[in-house]
Amino acid sequence: MSISERKKKILGALVDEYIKTAEPVGSKAIASISGLGCSSATIRNELAELTALGYLEQPHTSAGRIPTPAGYRMYVNELMEKQKLSLEEAEDINRRLNEKLTQLDEQMRDVGKLASQLTDYPALALAAYAPATIKRFDLIYIDANTFIIVVMLSNNTVKNKLVNLPVSVDQQMIQKLATLFNANFTGISSDKITPLLISSTERAAGDTMGLAAVIASFTMETLESQQGVEAYITGENRLLSQPEFRDPDKAHKLMNYLSDGGHIIADAENGLFDDESEVRVLIGPENIAEELKDSSVVIASYDMGDNTKGLIGVVGPTRMDYSAVAAKLSFLAAGLSKRLGAGAAPPSGMHNKLIIKGDDIIDEQ
Repeated sequence: MSISERKKKILGALVDEYIKTAEPVGSKAIASISGLGCSSATIRNELAELTALGYLEQPHTSAGRIPTPAGYRMYVNELMEKQKLSLEEAEDINRRLNEKLTQLDEQMRDVGKLASQLTDYPALALAAYAPATIKRFDLIYIDANTFIIVVMLSNNTVKNKLVNLPVSVDQQMIQKLATLFNANFTGISSDKITPLLISSTERAAGDTMGLAAVIASFTMETLESQQGVEAYITGENRLLSQPEFRDPDKAHKLMNYLSDGGHIIADAENGLFDDESEVRVLIGPENIAEELKDSSVVIASYDMGDNTKGLIGVVGPTRMDYSAVAAKLSFLAAGLSKRLGAGAAPPSGMHNKLIIKGDDIIDEQ
């Protein structure tokens, strides 16, 4: 429903003032700030009409007005002044954003470089993000054709989506769906969100417009975006210093494999992260990838914090000094856990001797 320009100016002035003060706004305050040249009595009448139209509400009989969701929607769509950032503000935000986006990448690359330098072998650094679940759903009703989905995840991140509807929906339906989603969709992985679960939710809510399917689709997209593995490889050229890889074809084959992190990510998802041992050694044919059948991999795990597990490892000939390599990686992983997660760094001056017997690594003080 269209409203007069005077009502729009009054609504805009009220929302601006309410944003500043967080207190109900009265007609006298609007008369002093709006520049409309209207009396308080005229403004009171306009406020009453805006309230009747659903743009404002009055918390108490004697109090001023505050915006409703419909009032905010009108304000956002038509009334608020769009601010422009100064050049300095824009540059500052870009710098901070770039730092945040590159922090994990640089950290993992630096760890890989250090492991490669310590062992003189190619090194790989991997991060696995633990699958998240939804802790809470909030569905915010804006107007008959608009609502916002807000989900809080188990890793304490929050995602939201504005949904515009071609048909009208009432606030009671949105509230009912929020209750059902909090009861049935929290604490589960995306593969548990089945067509049967969605259809039963639609029936329970009396949802004939497919709203449950829209919310469920956003939920699955959100959950699937929160899991995965990233891999970074450094020092591939160090293979060329090893006698076993003086054959150009053999070296080229392994270096190509290491350079394509996608292969290592797939192998990691197929089981590298399942082993809870501090250090794991995969010798020759024990490796999943065909390209590693003539090589050995030594991997140490560490806690990166925020439900993220890290692996730091090296790839070399099967004749590598496993004890020395494992000791270095174990010490490095413990230090990383201390700085990034919940583990403890080794005491200063401690030199462990790691002995490999079969599949076991024995730690001797």
